[in-house]
Amino acid sequence: MAATTPPSPAAFSPAAAGAGAPSDADIMLRVKAGDESAFDYLVQKYRRPLVSFMYRMARNATVAEDLAQEVFLRVYRSRESYEASAKFTTWLYRIATNLAVNHARDTRHERPEVTVSLDEPDDDTGTTFELPDANLTAEQAMVRRERLLAIRSKVEALPEQQRLAVVMHKYQQMDYKQIADVLKKSESATKSLLFRAYETLREQLKEFL
Repeated sequence: MAATTPPSPAAFSPAAAGAGAPSDADIMLRVKAGDESAFDYLVQKYRRPLVSFMYRMARNATVAEDLAQEVFLRVYRSRESYEASAKFTTWLYRIATNLAVNHARDTRHERPEVTVSLDEPDDDTGTTFELPDANLTAEQAMVRRERLLAIRSKVEALPEQQRLAVVMHKYQQMDYKQIADVLKKSESATKSLLFRAYETLREQLKEFL
């Protein structure tokens, strides 16, 4: 299945699907009806966000790619039973979350220490450590690197549900309702979960704040 190949010039286009922009749920219903180009469109749209999500959970680029591919395989295999009863992203990230949690549990004794790739962009600045910001001194660059390492290490150490919520909230820009739907919690419980997680991080990272 060519799930990860970019759509061809003649591939599905939301603008050509009818009046108004169809939702992702509408596009998934087209996949259900047998439209392969609609599936390619969803893969193209969500591949990078899913790889990013999986990388923050698995801390391994190759594993993140494999897990993201598995998410799309499961989406494709589930196409005939898909019902647009919730936002497509909620359904998608519920599949991704289940995979990420199972992988973490299966490999909890194998996961290496959290590291930072030299060519991975900083979340706040978009710059890399290999290509330092010319406006930073060597000391400032080192402090920033230590801060990033500390943040990732502490996020990695959070309880499973808190960690998932933080990754979705901070890095995937998902709102409380979306996170609550993915985790199958109420919005108030999700806000409480995030509050506890951020309080823990603030306390443990106060020397960097």
